[in-house]
Amino acid sequence: MTTKDIVLDHVSIRFGSYTAVDNAHLTINGGEFFSFLGPSGCGKTTMLRCVSGFSEPTEGRVLIGGKDMKGVGPNKRPTALIFQNLALFPLMSVAENIAFPLEVRGVGKKDRRKKADELLDMIALPGVGDKKVHELSGGQRQRVAIARALAVEPDILLLDEPLSALDLKLRHHMRTELRTIQQRVGLTFIYITHDQGEALTMSDRIAVMNAGVIEQIGDPEAIYNRPKTAFVASFVGETNAIEGKVTAQTGELVVLDTPLGPLKGTAAGGRKYKPGDNCYIFIRPEQLELRDNPAGENAFTTQAVKAEFEGNARLLFLGANGVDLRLTRINTGERPADLAGTAVHVGFDPSKAFVLPHSALAGA
Repeated sequence: MTTKDIVLDHVSIRFGSYTAVDNAHLTINGGEFFSFLGPSGCGKTTMLRCVSGFSEPTEGRVLIGGKDMKGVGPNKRPTALIFQNLALFPLMSVAENIAFPLEVRGVGKKDRRKKADELLDMIALPGVGDKKVHELSGGQRQRVAIARALAVEPDILLLDEPLSALDLKLRHHMRTELRTIQQRVGLTFIYITHDQGEALTMSDRIAVMNAGVIEQIGDPEAIYNRPKTAFVASFVGETNAIEGKVTAQTGELVVLDTPLGPLKGTAAGGRKYKPGDNCYIFIRPEQLELRDNPAGENAFTTQAVKAEFEGNARLLFLGANGVDLRLTRINTGERPADLAGTAVHVGFDPSKAFVLPHSALAGA
């Protein structure tokens, strides 16, 4: 199997007056696990269909291995697509399901079975070739769908929210499985999801999409820790967004006048602001700290509204001057004092907070 780069060269896709994808320009490297992440309707599945050949761009080009794919149908592209519902055949055995694309291509029965058994070994399901699909678990069926896609030895595997029908525990397990399979076979995986955890856990790089536009491309650490827009900051992971106006900037440190008082954060992307600019200062719940008093930089007093126990952590809901906040505390095995209804002092390190221009938040 070989790997090929995929280039989306200023691709726009329109349906009448509706723009589903707006001027997408990026390169997906051969052998990379690349995810398109975004809310429903943001254009990510449309992007996948464009790469697979099920739709053509209104403007721009799709290149695979340097070749323009204009006019090249899905069956002629070096891609294989796995749908949400997996589309396995219930009356066929597992081996027959995997070998079906080879049967269509005229491969003999003996060679088809040999290839199916090889792929079953690769996906860690040896010996189940004669079972029916309904005899397998959800995670096993997922792996069979991957094996069937790999039977024709594509260069690129396209996955459209394939874990959405699985329960939470199985989804977490399959994240690891998918990443392991991708690394084992060395193919390019292009993955579509609205689940941040899936994208952050599995991907080499992520493109975050919003209303047809790619807001940011980067590795998971950059997307989470160094968001470039208010949408990315508010969509990827939990965060506290505090509105304010810039009063001063020294180097990368920006001071905002907020309902909680003057707060200082880091200018994301090295941006320069001037006094009066409307901005958000974003601070993750895990970066907020309980303090003994409200003295010091970025410290203020707020009211504890309620607490929620999530197993590995406790989430404390706070409120002050019309600003709602969340603070995460790691579960140490000891039950802390109930702070609900009491005044609490909190603060944060300016280097852990980032300042971005005021614009639409995710879900707003």
